[in-house]
Amino acid sequence: MIDYFETKSQPITRIMVWKAYKVVRANKGAAGVDGMDWQYLISNERRLLDKLWNRLSSGSYFPPPVRQVEIPKVGGGTRKLGIPTILDRIAQQVVKHHLEPQLEPLFHQSSYGYRPNRNCHQAVKQAERNAMTNDFVIDLDIKGFFDNIDHGKMMQALAFYCKDSWVMLYVRRWLTAGIKLTDGTFTASEMGTPQGGVISPLLANLFLHVAFDKWMEKHYPNKPFERYADDIVVHCKTEAQAQYMLGKITQRMQSCGLTLHPVKTKIVNLRGKADKAYPKGFDFLGFTIKPGGVVCKEGIKAMPGIYVSNKSKQKILAKIKDMELHKWRKPLETIADAINPVLRGIMAYYQKFYNGALRSVWWQLNNRLLKWAKWEKGLHLKTAIRWLKTKYKETPTLFAHWPLAHP
Repeated sequence: MIDYFETKSQPITRIMVWKAYKVVRANKGAAGVDGMDWQYLISNERRLLDKLWNRLSSGSYFPPPVRQVEIPKVGGGTRKLGIPTILDRIAQQVVKHHLEPQLEPLFHQSSYGYRPNRNCHQAVKQAERNAMTNDFVIDLDIKGFFDNIDHGKMMQALAFYCKDSWVMLYVRRWLTAGIKLTDGTFTASEMGTPQGGVISPLLANLFLHVAFDKWMEKHYPNKPFERYADDIVVHCKTEAQAQYMLGKITQRMQSCGLTLHPVKTKIVNLRGKADKAYPKGFDFLGFTIKPGGVVCKEGIKAMPGIYVSNKSKQKILAKIKDMELHKWRKPLETIADAINPVLRGIMAYYQKFYNGALRSVWWQLNNRLLKWAKWEKGLHLKTAIRWLKTKYKETPTLFAHWPLAHP
């Protein structure tokens, strides 16, 4: 008989491993350096998970290096992601399940990233509310944050909040597991925690909780801020306050081994008086917060509002363009079934605050559907327009965006 609650030298039970496995399996994900895929693991789950539990619970588990991949950024360049093996993601989930309940109650209320029951929309809405009473914003960008976390300071922060020696043991091993580059070269991990790991967001939150959140709470409790992982926005009343705070935050980050990006970090003037010229809006989590005209009793006033950022619109349009809908030799209904899940995901995120936020994007999507009608049906432009309008009248909800921008 298998005792799922059995432990060995480390207080890790079989049931802890199986619970972690179910969470990681639900998230899927690519294979790591060992090439093991989900099909193989599911076919051999009992043997492989028991082996993983034996190693974890005896203290003999040593994580393999992560597989590094590069994904393109919207504005150019690439972002490096570290992909652990599937079994290593399960091991990290075991530790996360144990560590997160200890740390979560301690985290700052203005921290929103990768936390239970908190999301991007809450952070953006809070940024808008704080912008209503603070005319200036410091838009902070930490240069290569995940790549430059100091391991010694990270372990010091973890030791302060967590007294479990087995957690310390495995976190230290994950931090130093190393990276395998695309050409097969192994690189030792002397700093940082790879983006892509299960435990990395929690460790990153802990590091910035100490380096920034608690420091702000202690020294500048009257300066509201929002933080989503390493995306940070700080609000100030005046230009002088913003300049002073930027200098203090720069010093604090340097003392913690971090550097603010000299170009991307900036002061934003939403509607205050200033001696210098500053940007009038800032991007935060895919949205732009900037002043817009609002009609009131006194006339038209400039009030901060939430808009979809131009970068986000470009990203969505690039995704639509890559679909090459005009080349699909399939019925319109089949195309709708294929792309509607993507459209609904885009709408759920970017239209959270305003249904008409992406109207210009939907018009361009309709133009691509019109191009499909011309190619597939062999119609001239005016005839294709009439045909597409007829399809809309027959089924107004055929495409997820049609109720907002029909052909």
